[in-house]
Amino acid sequence: MIGMMYLVLTALLAMNVSKDILKAFVTVNESLERTNKNFSDNTIKVMKSFEDAKASNPSAAPYYTKAVEAKKLTGDLYEHMEKLKHELIKGVFPEGGDTTRLRFVDAKDNYDIPTHHLIGDNESTPIKGEFTASDLRDRVQNVHDKLIKMVQDMQKDKKTVLLKDDYDALLKKIETFKPDALGETEDGNPISWEVLNFYHLPLAGVITNISKMQADLKNIEAEIISQLSGASGKVSIKFNQLSAKVVAPKGYIMAGEPYKADIFLAASSTDFKDENMQVLIGAQFDTITKKLINEGKAIPLAGGMGKLEESNGVGNHEFNGVIKFKKPTGEYDYYPFSGDYTVAAPSCAVSPDKMNVFYIGVDNPITVSAAGVAPGDLVVSGSGGGITIKPSGAGKYIVRGSSEAKDAKIMVSAKTKDGVKAQGPAQIFRVKRIPDPVAAIGGKKGTSEIRRVDVAGIGAVAAKLEGFDFEANFIVTSFEFTAIVKGQPVSYTGNGPSMTSDMKAALGKVATGSKIFIDNVKAKGPDGSLRNIPGVTLKVKG
Repeated sequence: MIGMMYLVLTALLAMNVSKDILKAFVTVNESLERTNKNFSDNTIKVMKSFEDAKASNPSAAPYYTKAVEAKKLTGDLYEHMEKLKHELIKGVFPEGGDTTRLRFVDAKDNYDIPTHHLIGDNESTPIKGEFTASDLRDRVQNVHDKLIKMVQDMQKDKKTVLLKDDYDALLKKIETFKPDALGETEDGNPISWEVLNFYHLPLAGVITNISKMQADLKNIEAEIISQLSGASGKVSIKFNQLSAKVVAPKGYIMAGEPYKADIFLAASSTDFKDENMQVLIGAQFDTITKKLINEGKAIPLAGGMGKLEESNGVGNHEFNGVIKFKKPTGEYDYYPFSGDYTVAAPSCAVSPDKMNVFYIGVDNPITVSAAGVAPGDLVVSGSGGGITIKPSGAGKYIVRGSSEAKDAKIMVSAKTKDGVKAQGPAQIFRVKRIPDPVAAIGGKKGTSEIRRVDVAGIGAVAAKLEGFDFEANFIVTSFEFTAIVKGQPVSYTGNGPSMTSDMKAALGKVATGSKIFIDNVKAKGPDGSLRNIPGVTLKVKG
């Protein structure tokens, strides 16, 4: 839909239509910028997962290195395009300071300055230099060529080879980013890429064109990273058998302790049979010679999975082995594994009264019990995350944390005639900071509408923490206020949560259809941290 709007608006701009169309172009540009942000956010998540995956899958490391290389190329070009947009807006709208918001620029229909800046006075010989159309074309061509070469070189290295279909699709995708005028002509003469994209276009069209290029660049970046992140895990065997699995991190639980498990969809194959896969318990694998030291004992296979069954008494039990897998090439891959479990009688339980997380800066109540031990004889201590524990009643305690941790421990012991004795292993908890609140004014959050009669009643910016089980108050320490008054933006900075007199005066002048922006909101929480929290955008209605 954004692409359709983009094409229509480009045609209308060529017809020199009204400023209403320019405003519509602003809407398309903002949609493209939101799309670019979504691409960036998703790429960060994929790269984080990719980085984590290579820790357990060494074959993923070469692909990850190439993904980082590609992301550096696309990222540098994206930032240059962002600087170019800033330079163009500053050239047309110098009074705007450092703004890059096209919406707030008055001269969106100015085409002389962008054309002069990017092309020069003669479209047949575009000017050279930084932040020109010619320079941008060279940078785009350079990134295009380097990405093509990177993918082609990967096919020459068995550590980074791609499946043919993936390789062809990736080259085709990158090729779409080549700065080509696509044979466009005017009066029988070929039109250059620079002229086609930037000559005699108003600022709104130029900025949107660059945002479109950024979106194309982000799309290619996402495609490359997606293909490379999955490349190391692709094999010729097709996984044709799916099943739900439950894996518990511990092989036992104590009375009163919650049972925890990971539930997921596992993929296997009916091709995994004795002739091409063995699960060898007790086998050892030499990581230097890449050979088995001993074969161990093969366990039965069913549905492409090894079935281990053991009977043991109370105590700790460990096991290890190797999965021996024959590849279609006839070579073998070896996958060592290990596991452990404990058979134990229930001894003690530490149960959070609210959540399985200790939050910094607030009281976290817990209940502690141990089989056969009176509450008054319990000794409860903790470590990690700066936690402190205070009794608050029979078997009741208050835990407070001061720093984030994944493995804060609660230890339970009992006073006996023979001294203090531990009652089972330490219980592990996470210590986390309180979630971020969101800003609210006049009871409104996010992007909302407000009646004109209610605008004057806005007195302060609040920080609202919703869906949180603890009492935790955040105080706004500063924010930036922008309102559209008589078609012009006015901005002020507030210290503390209250509106200043200038802000209140501006609120009294906003008209129906205008917008009020509360940005860069900072709030201080009970844990002492200063947070940057989402702001508020209000549209004034009648």
